[in-house]
Amino acid sequence: MTGRHVFYEGRVQGVGFRWTVKNITRGYEVTGWVKNLPDGRVEMQVCGEKDEVDAFLEAIEESDLKSHIKKVDVSVIPPPTDFRGFEIRE
Repeated sequence: MTGRHVFYEGRVQGVGFRWTVKNITRGYEVTGWVKNLPDGRVEMQVCGEKDEVDAFLEAIEESDLKSHIKKVDVSVIPPPTDFRGFEIRE
């Protein structure tokens, strides 16, 4: 298991970013959350098997969202054990 802490920058709020990410999770065995930040970025934590997490992150960057993403910062984190499913946080 692995975890990733991701920040997306660009025009990532007000374009259905969080909902699209949640829909993409349906094709992957990952857990975590995604939320908007006051500074205009989107923050996400995701956990799963390394190959699943990597494929999920790649799917986000290759989705319709790619035109909105200007910068992605990804950090490896210890996999949280308390995640159940994938949620949109406020």
